[in-house]
Amino acid sequence: MVQYKWVALSNTTIGVLMASINSTIMLISLPAIFRGINIDPFSSGSFVYLLWILMGYMVVTAVMLVTVGRLSDIFGRVRLFNFGFLIFTIGSILLFITPNKGDLGAQEIIIFRMVQAIGGSFLFANSAAIITDSFGPTERGKAMGINQIAALAGSLVGLILGGLLATINWRYVFLVSVPVGILGTVWSYLKLKDHSIRHKDQKIDIAGNVTFAGGLTLILLGITYGLMPYGTSSMGWGNPWVITSIIAGFAMVVAFVLVERVVAQPMFNLSLFKNRAFTTGSVAGMLQSMGMGGAMFMIIILLQGVWLPLHGYSYTSVPFWAGIYMIPMMAGFVVLGPISGAISDKAGARTISTIGMAISAVSFILLSTLSYNFSYPVFGAMLFMMGSGMGLFAAPNITAIMNSVQPQLRGVASGMRATLQNTGQTASMGIFFTIVLVSLTSKLPSAFTLALGQAGAPELIPFFIKIPPTSALFSAFLGYNPVATILSLFPKGSVSSILNPSVVTYLEGKTWFPHALAGAFMGALRMSFYIGAAIFAMAAILSALRGKRYIFGEAATADIKEKSEGAVQSPVGSPGMSKAQEAYTEPGAESSGKALTANDVINKGDKVRLNTAEESID
Repeated sequence: MVQYKWVALSNTTIGVLMASINSTIMLISLPAIFRGINIDPFSSGSFVYLLWILMGYMVVTAVMLVTVGRLSDIFGRVRLFNFGFLIFTIGSILLFITPNKGDLGAQEIIIFRMVQAIGGSFLFANSAAIITDSFGPTERGKAMGINQIAALAGSLVGLILGGLLATINWRYVFLVSVPVGILGTVWSYLKLKDHSIRHKDQKIDIAGNVTFAGGLTLILLGITYGLMPYGTSSMGWGNPWVITSIIAGFAMVVAFVLVERVVAQPMFNLSLFKNRAFTTGSVAGMLQSMGMGGAMFMIIILLQGVWLPLHGYSYTSVPFWAGIYMIPMMAGFVVLGPISGAISDKAGARTISTIGMAISAVSFILLSTLSYNFSYPVFGAMLFMMGSGMGLFAAPNITAIMNSVQPQLRGVASGMRATLQNTGQTASMGIFFTIVLVSLTSKLPSAFTLALGQAGAPELIPFFIKIPPTSALFSAFLGYNPVATILSLFPKGSVSSILNPSVVTYLEGKTWFPHALAGAFMGALRMSFYIGAAIFAMAAILSALRGKRYIFGEAATADIKEKSEGAVQSPVGSPGMSKAQEAYTEPGAESSGKALTANDVINKGDKVRLNTAEESID
């Protein structure tokens, strides 16, 4: 019979697989989706839809994760995990049937994506906690590594499926999550059991939830709208609403900290941040997400907007091929993810996770040395190097975080870890988008002026220099032929009357726009790589400072082992059994007369009840 721990791992892995497929399939299918709902990348307001479809999901999950983690500690992790599967599946169905087109259709997709995000927050907040509940300390790293492989495999599957399904019908992109969601929903309801430790008579911290969710929402909304044009500026950082939103958001986060210090039953136990393993691991994970998220987005723009068209790929096909050419990075992660997890089970996370972040930082520096018309084998090797570093870091880091916290706080701890990670990813979009847009705003007009003059089309210069940088970036990312789209806005016949047909053909070809964009884009891309390397270096330093391998309750376990050596096991509560042994009992042990040995305590993580830890927190 299959052990329960593998059932729990398979259920949580399905959840991660579904969520990761959804993230990349959306990224690679945006061109087909926007064409399907008739959104023009050069129309006013289109960039707003792009940002909200990409970032709305991250904003909602980041805001909800800690609250969901706390609710899971109160009402049961498995119950809320199951509920997350159901909500995510409903969101996928709604996206598939999106009834309208144009602006209304885009708004519906954004709302339905947020429904998915609510379900995703229940899955993300509980998956690591359920794995930790189900596996003993000697196997958790390996289990986390397998779980992380599913995440990367899902990303790869999403890229391939998105490219294939988008050529058939854009709605199928959302339908693919439905059967996986139904399977996960049914299986989790039938097979998952709640082995978490919960306090009795817990209450919801309303003030803490309101201040935390409100503050984080305002900060992330401010970042999102800061990337949108405002007035004559290409970005909105000078928008009074953006400034007010960010300031008010930080004020509410400060209020949250003050509230949590005085309420009897706080939403988040701030004492967790006194735990060095939890704090360093969580912040390192946030930095890793911050360095990776925006920089990877820039790499995809480099591939789709510059390198792939230069090498003969049509604009409509570049989103799919960009995913294919990113496979080396995922391969590095898949190869080293489970190995690093198994190593950390024995040696701890400090050394291997630090090495992983250092390798990823070096890979960013190497990427910054490439020209825009690089040799792919060299580029692919650098991506593999980066993925390998990420694989060395991810599973050990998560395992070290979850090992360090009390069993009854695993839900909220996992929620805070995931919140920091999602917040880092959202912030990275703000950081790297700002770098690129500032560069394009200053350099793109002169780049277009030079390129149009060399192409024999100086008559188009007054029109091209007025193109918003967001539109140029948007069209490159979505796989549109940007020049053909721009020229289609001219009155019929006017272009042919002022330009030679051969010049028009050259401008609409695969090489002119990539060369023109590259001159303005590459400086910003290199700057983003330098910043990514610096962020990864900080993550490596934090990993090195996390301390030696630490598992909560291990000291008590050692005490049990010492007292049980050479002793004859006695029934629970008998005179021959130590008080420490009585504290660790298996469900039903009281009636069966079976006591747990030290090895039982270590290895049966899905059955142990750490009563002594519970008493120490009360």
